Amino acid sequence: MKLLVRLVAVLSGIAAALGGLATATCLVLVGVSVVSRYVFNEPLPWIDRVAGWLVVALVLLAAPEAQRRFEHIGVDIAVSQASPGWARASRLAGTLSVAAVGAILTVAGWEAVSFSRMVGLATEIEAVPLWWVQMLLPIGASVLCLVALVQSLVLLTGGTPEYQPTGEDQLPRDTLARGE
Repeated sequence: MKLLVRLVAVLSGIAAALGGLATATCLVLVGVSVVSRYVFNEPLPWIDRVAGWLVVALVLLAAPEAQRRFEHIGVDIAVSQASPGWARASRLAGTLSVAAVGAILTVAGWEAVSFSRMVGLATEIEAVPLWWVQMLLPIGASVLCLVALVQSLVLLTGGTPEYQPTGEDQLPRDTLARGE
């Protein structure tokens, strides 16, 4: 179980690092665009398109790590007031819900990619096929699904997922308390 949790953590960390790279690249490109437009009076419209894609990339690639760390929107105050059994059940319902959404988005993303490749759809930027951008959806969603499934498995086997909020202090737990 520990190995699976670590493997998913590494995969999620790689996705988050790529999301961070997308964020930094977006920042640089927007800076270049502003300087080009207002200093040299030469707008670069392609940057606006690429920056939009990078925002999509950072959201989709950072979502799995946010789920892994339980840093998403949640109702932790309600869970902290529940009995331990109900708190575990609600966390399990939450992780299973995220896994289901991740699975649905993965399938929908693959369908979008397949259709775009089949029809030959392209972006507004010459030589950039639309499916390149659309690939972000199944990649990010599949990692999100995997993270949530592993969290569900840990909860089902009586363990405590890494970084599960305690309800009182919201500090991460460093280890799997039980079910290792």
